[in-house]
Amino acid sequence: MRGLGVTGGAGLAYGAMSTLGLAPSAAAAPSRFQAPAMADLIGRVDGSPTVVVLGGGPAGLCATYELQKAGYSVTVLEARQRPGGRVWSIRGGAEETDLNGETQKCTFSEGHFYNIGATRIPQSHITMDYCRELGVELQTFGNQNANTVVNYKSDTSLNQKSVSYRAAKADTYGYMSELLQKAASRGALDDVLTADDKDALSEFLSDFGDLSDDGRYVGSSRRGYSSEPGAGLDFGTETEPFGMSEVIRSGIGRNFSFEFGYDQAMLMFTPVGGMDRIYYAFAESIGEDNIVYGAEVTSMKNTSGGATVDYVKDGSAQSISADYVICTIPPNLIGRLDTNLPADVLAANLAAKASSSGKLGIEYSRRWWETDERIYGGASNTDLDISQIMFPYDHYNSDRGVVVGYYNSGKRHVAFESLTHKQRLAKALAEGSLLHGEKYTKDISSSFSGSWRRTKYSESAWANWAGSGGSHGGTATAEYELLLKPVDRIYFAGDHLSNAIAWQHGAFTSARDVVTALHERVVAS
Repeated sequence: MRGLGVTGGAGLAYGAMSTLGLAPSAAAAPSRFQAPAMADLIGRVDGSPTVVVLGGGPAGLCATYELQKAGYSVTVLEARQRPGGRVWSIRGGAEETDLNGETQKCTFSEGHFYNIGATRIPQSHITMDYCRELGVELQTFGNQNANTVVNYKSDTSLNQKSVSYRAAKADTYGYMSELLQKAASRGALDDVLTADDKDALSEFLSDFGDLSDDGRYVGSSRRGYSSEPGAGLDFGTETEPFGMSEVIRSGIGRNFSFEFGYDQAMLMFTPVGGMDRIYYAFAESIGEDNIVYGAEVTSMKNTSGGATVDYVKDGSAQSISADYVICTIPPNLIGRLDTNLPADVLAANLAAKASSSGKLGIEYSRRWWETDERIYGGASNTDLDISQIMFPYDHYNSDRGVVVGYYNSGKRHVAFESLTHKQRLAKALAEGSLLHGEKYTKDISSSFSGSWRRTKYSESAWANWAGSGGSHGGTATAEYELLLKPVDRIYFAGDHLSNAIAWQHGAFTSARDVVTALHERVVAS
């Protein structure tokens, strides 16, 4: 049992106890999930080993929460005045001075917000489990919407023409099916398909592309209607398809694979009221007295039998010592600290390259996307610098709402990050109006933007590992592997040390791995 508790975690050990009749059975458990209480845990440490966690973001708060379950005394040092780190929900009253020196104060109406950081949760991520455990209410997140638009540059008549997702999909899938149907019927696939295979393929393509009886795509109600069907003899007016060559050359289907991604497939979820609700719930469970906000770390060093961290709070230099340190400070910032870390470890952190990304929230006093375009959630996509426009998934049919005027990364965001907020808004409105018309520039109440490379204590949206192509994909660099190991009493954790970079899930899995390794070490000592 003790081994199960150490290697498999509290849940595995508790489950084994239930099976053996040593703990309440599942049938006796309350209907609402509750994490095992500290008294239920097996392998709890003797005494109260001390841990200092640097950073109150997803990895830091998760590590603290799990260590507390096993009896550790944990102190979190967080430079910001809030929990969550890069998970940041912007609402009225939020104020931030960026590294460009500009101060913004958010004036969104009561109850309205947008997530400038993480905004969606896949069903498979353990973020869902922590929401259940912490009692954070969830709602669905519209990752795709047939009524939003795509708008791309091309040398066709569709150049910068806004096309609904449903029409773009109908035409792209229709013509793709027609072409494959023709190839099969003309014998081009006879070397790989039997006659029965071709019959089965033909049946599939006819349905997938909504083809006519003679195997052609001639349009479909899937594209939508210029006049909706009504009662009696009002059969509606279907829209006409674009030409095959136009559809192929324009690339209007270039973003369809987004929803095929394992981490982007519907359904997606998000907390009611903002993603930061998760981290306020973590903080409440951990205990606010165990979190020091406004603590800017300046030094972390291994000492004989422990580690010491120096920090500045309210202009006063302070120091704290503990048995262990878990550092979740962004790897691109660790080199600025006074440390006694080996040179190869410092170099490994620098191999996690900073990335550029950001968002702009625009509060409208009229929900034109719903009333005029029947768009309820989802995003419009373009190859302009704004990249995408995300529509709110809350306050449906109310009088106002916050639209994300751009969410972009890489070179497209570099075009925004050095601009003032006023300049960002002007650029976003100019480009957004090309997708949704002149109404996009009207009825604006307020706005707030953020750029992660220009945000203090982050200076990066996520990490891209040098030499790995930006993500792992089943492989890891030597620098990545080095940081998975502790340096004496100092451990590193964060989504950059996971195979779900830029996801909360990645930060949680990294934190749990570190907690397991640290706990095994303490129990074995």
